[in-house]
Amino acid sequence: MINKQRIDLIEQYIRDHQYADLHTLAKEFDISLSTVRRALNELEAKKVVRRHHGGASLIDNEINAIGYDFITQDDRYVDEKHAIAKYIANFVEPNMTVILDGGTTTYTVARLLVSKRIIVITNSLPIAVLFNEISSMETIVTGGTVYHRLGVLLGPTCENSLSQMHADIAILGGAGLTEEGIWNSNSFIVSAQKKILRAADKGIFAIDYSKFGKRALELTTPFKSDFMVVTNAKPEPRLNRAMRAAGTEFIITPC
Repeated sequence: MINKQRIDLIEQYIRDHQYADLHTLAKEFDISLSTVRRALNELEAKKVVRRHHGGASLIDNEINAIGYDFITQDDRYVDEKHAIAKYIANFVEPNMTVILDGGTTTYTVARLLVSKRIIVITNSLPIAVLFNEISSMETIVTGGTVYHRLGVLLGPTCENSLSQMHADIAILGGAGLTEEGIWNSNSFIVSAQKKILRAADKGIFAIDYSKFGKRALELTTPFKSDFMVVTNAKPEPRLNRAMRAAGTEFIITPC
């Protein structure tokens, strides 16, 4: 296959899927990661795709006009997200059922789980695409209405699906962390996250230090003893005391 043919095929794949990570493209076209990177660099130069950590997404004027937060946020706090994700991935053991919430930090966790034989439940379209080609992975997508800004499925269909499922672990993100608990920026996201927490034996929130002290639109949950928060920096004393009083396990990972 000549280089132009390969690039054309990769371009078509991304147009069909909106997003693709490096490992999926390498497996799909039986090429090395370095060859994938070169192809994506050429497509980015042609303004077909936008490169970001671990993959590329289709440039779409309509989506860019409203701000596709999953893509714009994926380039922020990359090292911090990887440190948090690496710690959380160690909790996931073979044959577990894991719910993966939408968002960039949970997507970073997902990339570290591709070699594990587990069952994944997700409402994240980028995570579903990531696991699509992995034969050892059973992936269940919740269904629901697409919230394009983050590439997640939300609403009554999503919540009804989650209410009928059970998982060993749920891995979630958040937009804010204060003494009251964990916040998020969309009522539909909060509603889905509450269903996710009820469906899992243990919840793990992946939240980098940039969310400390921030209140978003709605409180997802107060601190509880049945979930943990994994981050990359020490919180202020009042926040630390609030978590300890509620029995919430708090893990600080080295970056």
